[in-house]
Amino acid sequence: MPYEIFDLNPVTRITAGAVGKPGQRTFYIQARQDDRVVTLLCEKQQVAALALGAEQLLEQLAEKDPERAGPPDAVLDIDMSLEEPLEPDLRVGQMGLGYDEERNLLVLVAQELLPEDADPSTASSARFWATAAQMRTLARHAAEVIAAGRPLCPLCGEPMDPENPDAHFCPRKNGHSRPTTE
Repeated sequence: MPYEIFDLNPVTRITAGAVGKPGQRTFYIQARQDDRVVTLLCEKQQVAALALGAEQLLEQLAEKDPERAGPPDAVLDIDMSLEEPLEPDLRVGQMGLGYDEERNLLVLVAQELLPEDADPSTASSARFWATAAQMRTLARHAAEVIAAGRPLCPLCGEPMDPENPDAHFCPRKNGHSRPTTE
């Protein structure tokens, strides 16, 4: 893909989602500004970090100025489904969050993942500017998307196969199975 900067300032809609069965899902962040839709291909951990980071940034903002952050339980009642076609504009390598105090908008900045030998200055990037309510709605929805995945092992925290949890090799059990009670 050629170098491009996607700057949706402000977004009219922002969401995250996953396609596929747990354990084989593909994750996306998607934003819209009027007729323009930008889709980012992500890793599950990146979507989880976005959900956590957005909530933390909104908490910090609320501590400084509760009016700017809005009510902590206020989320938008909108459809958070991904829009088709799901054709990613870039694969995310790095993400960050920021806040523009003057405009009272949060910004999600994503930079393209490049091969190791590529010039970093050729990486495409995306900037999605959103209100506190939009970002809070995104964070809560993204957390739900992550939670809908494979169950985590209570001992090691690694994902387990939901159809065959006994097949999970847990390093904390050191290769031993749990004792069964009869």
